[in-house]
Amino acid sequence: MAETTAAPVTATDASQATKQKPKPERLPITVSKPTPYTFDLGNLVASDPNPLTLPPGGRTQPTALNAALASTARDGAQSLLNQLLTTCTLTSTTKDGVLLTLPPRNMLTPRFKPLPTPKQPTKWELFARKKGIGKYSSKPGAGTKEAKGKMVYDAEKEKWVPRWGYGGANKKGENEWLVEVDDKEWKNEEKDAAEGKGVRSLGRRERVESIRRNERRQRANERRGSRKGA
Repeated sequence: MAETTAAPVTATDASQATKQKPKPERLPITVSKPTPYTFDLGNLVASDPNPLTLPPGGRTQPTALNAALASTARDGAQSLLNQLLTTCTLTSTTKDGVLLTLPPRNMLTPRFKPLPTPKQPTKWELFARKKGIGKYSSKPGAGTKEAKGKMVYDAEKEKWVPRWGYGGANKKGENEWLVEVDDKEWKNEEKDAAEGKGVRSLGRRERVESIRRNERRQRANERRGSRKGA
């Protein structure tokens, strides 16, 4: 059986092949049209009033049709970039880099859906606004992300722990091996613990009851809001 071996490719051959490969044509950055474009830079829109010129038999020649459409789209994009770079203000910062400030919009585009109606305040929000509680408080730092963050510092563990959820600060004491029990309740603690009413499950019962109470309030607020909107 005959064996064939390929000749090794040298660096000279590779460089010659690279030189023979034609470079892509560099298109001009200036666009000339019989009728100038109209621009709405605030919306990044360039409108071409000139009629669209398609090659003869365009539908039967998809390659030529796509090339003509791509050329028209390229001219519109190039003219829009030229207008932006020549009329808009350019600023440069080390933090944000180069920024281009757009002018106000000229064309108002219609909305697909109507504007959302203002959400009716809940009963708690009305009360908090009246009493100055939470984000309505006038105290410094009230209602900020730091005051209502998801993490709190545990001095005993010397680390940040979640405020709620798995390993949260609201479950502190539930997994302790030693829990203090009131003198009046320690006799019934074993029976209550078997029924899920012990002191260890007190925090969980309070959380479950708080969730149910909040759900009832939410449903009442939704019914109150639906009656006002009707």
